[in-house]
Amino acid sequence: MKSRIDPLSMAAMAVTVVSVSATAPLTAAASASPLAMAFWRNCLGFAVLGPLLLLLRRREVVRVARGERGILRREQWRPLVFGFLAATALALHFAAFMTSTRLTSVAMSTALVATQPVWQALIAAGQGVRTPRRTWAGLALAVLGAAAAGGLDIRSGGTALLGDLLALVGAIAQAGYTALSERSRADVSTPLYSTFTSLVCGVELLVVCRLAHVPLTGFDRSTQLSLLGLLILPQILGLGSLNFALGRTSATAMSVLLLLETPVAALAAWWFMGQGIKPATVPGLLLIIVGVTVVVTSGVAEQATARQGRQRSAGIPPYPAYAPGPLQPPPAPRHPTFPDSARQDPRVDWARYPGDESPTVTLTTYHGAGAFDTLILRMPRMGEEEPNLDRPAEAVADRGRRRR
Repeated sequence: MKSRIDPLSMAAMAVTVVSVSATAPLTAAASASPLAMAFWRNCLGFAVLGPLLLLLRRREVVRVARGERGILRREQWRPLVFGFLAATALALHFAAFMTSTRLTSVAMSTALVATQPVWQALIAAGQGVRTPRRTWAGLALAVLGAAAAGGLDIRSGGTALLGDLLALVGAIAQAGYTALSERSRADVSTPLYSTFTSLVCGVELLVVCRLAHVPLTGFDRSTQLSLLGLLILPQILGLGSLNFALGRTSATAMSVLLLLETPVAALAAWWFMGQGIKPATVPGLLLIIVGVTVVVTSGVAEQATARQGRQRSAGIPPYPAYAPGPLQPPPAPRHPTFPDSARQDPRVDWARYPGDESPTVTLTTYHGAGAFDTLILRMPRMGEEEPNLDRPAEAVADRGRRRR
């Protein structure tokens, strides 16, 4: 990890924010049904991700198809079910969020959907995870901001209030998608998981559109351009530039930066659609952004403080975030081996530490830009024996004793 952000990383981060921010304005500008827009976005996304998966991850697809990884073994049915539920939650997010952009303002829709980390923290607290005080403070700020920003819609009622509620449903569904994905991502890579979720979302939204008699063809030119923009901007450019930026900066910084989606989307809606922002909602929108920022950063600060305290008590110097590689551990008699599905990241040695010291990075998805939500460096397996290349002298001595 670099200690400072270079111009190329800054450009990638700017492209990510602009691309993701185009989701709400492009959806609001189209004339087709939001459900049809959600279906075609996932369908087009699968049409792009499928060939890329076959091109880049052909071996993994073949292994899954042949059952070499045991994807459908008895113990793998549970992760598979969680993966299907996660894709269903993502489909609900698409339907609710994209519908809300038609019923309320783009600024309100994006701000309320951006509260997804708040709901994710509440889900974690419900599962027994200890929640820091800063997280609860951020939750309170976000709730106050949502109440203040939605005050006008609550008093007026009508479609604006329904749009606000749908945006909150979209945020909750997105938090559920992230929580379920963490339980289903066992032996599946990110490209394969992204393709799987796009396929399931597309099929489920197709069924909903057929049951609701929503037309899926005969769109005008503005809707076709909006669909093309959704495919190019958030689905391709947003995912690609985000993954590039994550390789050069921290996930927490990227999560906070993505909160700029609300003002950027509101500015785009005002510039291209003439949709203004009510002055009375500005303080509430700012409170939402501040509260979500506190929630996103509180967990990292808490873990860093706890880790440094344990390292001081154990006499271990802290591991700097900007270091290119880990501290070298003392030579062990047995070298760990890694399963084929795990990425041999240089920081994996630090996964040996228990508890929250395991280097797990969680980054929320933003309106389905890609399933880049969880990166887990798993514990190495110590069961298999490998030749010890670090001690060649001992190996030579062993061979000499055998000859004698």
